[in-house]
Amino acid sequence: MADPGTFTPSSRGGSGEPLVLLHGFTDTWRSWDLVRPALEARYEVFAPTLAGHAGGPDLPEELSHDSIPDALERTLDEAGIETAHVVGNSLGGYVALQLAARGRAKSVVALAPAGGWAEDGEADFRETLAQFAQAQELVKAAVPHADAIVATPEGRRTATEWFVANFEHIPAELIVHQMRGAAACPGAGRLMEFAEREGWQLDSERIECPVRIAWGTDDRVLRPPAEARYRDGWVPQAEWVELDGIGHMPQLDVPTETTGLILGFGD
Repeated sequence: MADPGTFTPSSRGGSGEPLVLLHGFTDTWRSWDLVRPALEARYEVFAPTLAGHAGGPDLPEELSHDSIPDALERTLDEAGIETAHVVGNSLGGYVALQLAARGRAKSVVALAPAGGWAEDGEADFRETLAQFAQAQELVKAAVPHADAIVATPEGRRTATEWFVANFEHIPAELIVHQMRGAAACPGAGRLMEFAEREGWQLDSERIECPVRIAWGTDDRVLRPPAEARYRDGWVPQAEWVELDGIGHMPQLDVPTETTGLILGFGD
């Protein structure tokens, strides 16, 4: 069993065309644990930890909209990956689309991508940032008791209820890892401050690859109108999939269905 307190830069396995998996804010590459085995049967799967997150590269002193995608491109270059199919969740979905705008993606599957608030949705955006700040403080307080929390179904439900609708199948060890990863996320405060100050940008007119966006109807993190800019302006050409009764992290919530959304898209 993996040590839930160990944070590493990436995972790589399987064979075939390259597929890059990008996790969400305050998470790590292990967000993809429940879908990686099936994906590795078809692709060479590379799952890096994003800059500013536990196990990932450091953030630069001066943050910009390019800080995370720049660091990710360096990671891909080091891994010998020029272009790949890219899948991302939340912040990772937004970064996946940034990669597409840079010509590094053959296709993108974005699961509840961040950054899509409507232009008049500033209040919703700031509320989400405040919720993340509060959640990180709560998880920092809970981490010393993480093993006891996940020892009961009620504790596992409490630990996961903001992100997923279905939790019973998620290993307790993985829940502990995610709690510890969120608490240890070194760049969380700086990234939230930057987002609140500068908002979100995407050179969407440069995206030429196929895009599929999937959103859970019970997403408690990014509720409507958090997707409005994607639908109406940034990537109106995207294929849109609604996941009935599913939360913010489909890869953990419904891994089999999520795998089906990824396999073969853009091939």
